[in-house]
Amino acid sequence: MAQKNVADVCAQEHPDFDAFVATIEALRAPDGCPWDREQTHQSIAHNMIEEAYEAVDAIERGSVAHLREELGDVLLQVVLQSQIAADAGEFTIEDVCRDVNEKMIRRHPHVFGDAAAADSGEVLGLWDQVKLAEKEAADKAAAQGAGQAAEGAAAEGSDDAVTTAAAGAIRPEGLLDGVPTSFPALMQAQKISRKAAAAGFEWDTIDDIWSKVAEEFDELKDAYEVAPKSTNGKIVKTGDDGASFEAAQAAAAVELEFGDALFSLVNVGRRMGVDAESALRATCAKFRQRWAFMEGAALARESRVEDLTSEELEELWMLAKLLLDGMGAYLFAEEAAGVAEDVDADAADVADADAANAGATTVADAGVDAPGVAPKDGAHE
Repeated sequence: MAQKNVADVCAQEHPDFDAFVATIEALRAPDGCPWDREQTHQSIAHNMIEEAYEAVDAIERGSVAHLREELGDVLLQVVLQSQIAADAGEFTIEDVCRDVNEKMIRRHPHVFGDAAAADSGEVLGLWDQVKLAEKEAADKAAAQGAGQAAEGAAAEGSDDAVTTAAAGAIRPEGLLDGVPTSFPALMQAQKISRKAAAAGFEWDTIDDIWSKVAEEFDELKDAYEVAPKSTNGKIVKTGDDGASFEAAQAAAAVELEFGDALFSLVNVGRRMGVDAESALRATCAKFRQRWAFMEGAALARESRVEDLTSEELEELWMLAKLLLDGMGAYLFAEEAAGVAEDVDADAADVADADAANAGATTVADAGVDAPGVAPKDGAHE
């Protein structure tokens, strides 16, 4: 594959970005904004997380206008943190852009080098290989630096300095040290397992991982079986009903086994090419949408979901699945055949409004006004 040069792509000027950087610099200047001048890396660290989550929310809602705004807020955090660093003599926004550009070129050898990648799966494999090579190079450089520091300390006759420098040479950065512990647990699990797999700690086939899932679920069931439980089935933890030390250990074992089961499922997702965090977020969004529909349908009955029977809740859940999953009026009519209509036209209008607010097909769109179908197996998939 012929090497591609970045220069072959016509780079465009970005005057608005330059103007934005200048604005942030002016806000941090001695005669700028008192609040901006007071900020440190630590004082606004939480803003980075908040803005990133708001950008993701805009993406998941499909709101282009909000996404444009939220990406600007994320960029603000990047530029402001870079300006704080520049003021402290640490680095500049130019350094940040240069570093990430070099990284992207380095990690795409199939585009800017001679490597080959037939599909996105092979691209991810190349990415992980390059990352491992980068880590090995960084570890080697760190070890050489520590060794030189130890030699210098020895020459000065400082035993403590020699010990400290030697410790730095012995303990390079671990493979998993680059995965922030502040990540959401599912994201952290997928990053950890991906790094371990790239280093060769991997099952031969996906069937092997499924076997591990089954093993972990069996262990979870066994741990739960022997753990002390209250009358509602919840495990008894420390401080609950005078739980003993042994009971607390048993409860902790259940939680650990539950975590193992989740981790094994994350590995399945990784092997399938499914992002566990995104998948669970999508399921949460789907559940929230269906629940909002159920609340609207309950309101149409002049009731609340809390006041409905389990059978009525099951009926509304099935209705929400049929309508909100886009299965169409014809299928719904078949499923609803023979079910008594118990909502009048005015109540149906209320249900329509609530369904529309949930961003879904309405009862009226389905051509019927009965908000209930018989429950069936798998209703809570």
